[in-house]
Amino acid sequence: MSAEPRSGTVVGIYVAAAAGAGTAPLDKARLEAGRGIAGDRYHAGSGTFSPKEMDPDHQVTLIALEEVEAFNAASGQSLGPGAFRRNVVTRGVDLNALIGRRFRVGEAELRGTRLCEPCAHLAGLLNGEVLKRMVHRAGLRAEIVKGGVVRPGDAVEVG
Repeated sequence: MSAEPRSGTVVGIYVAAAAGAGTAPLDKARLEAGRGIAGDRYHAGSGTFSPKEMDPDHQVTLIALEEVEAFNAASGQSLGPGAFRRNVVTRGVDLNALIGRRFRVGEAELRGTRLCEPCAHLAGLLNGEVLKRMVHRAGLRAEIVKGGVVRPGDAVEVG
């Protein structure tokens, strides 16, 4: 059983306009409840794994910068956090401990739904190292319960 998750900080926000498109960093993002991040492929329904109807697993994804840094150190690579195709990059919070929990990110309220495990698609975009080194470390999928604006520097508050 893991310890009580601590709060952290948003260090980056990324979206991709379409399936397969590169990610772009944002100065701020508008998260829409039940929908996703405005400007992102899943909000538009054009992501590689977009469902026919929006579900909580495709609204927003998060990854801890600590995990990106650990991957780079172990693999000898220097991938930026946007390369992992997650929307919100955090520091100082145990994302795995947020499954089934509500938490705040900037003005938005989220609920962790499940781990965002690495997949063959991500490995194809990066390399096979991601599959073996990022299992249970590649982030969190979350539902947007209450929308709002999120910016780098905003708090990730775990209640």
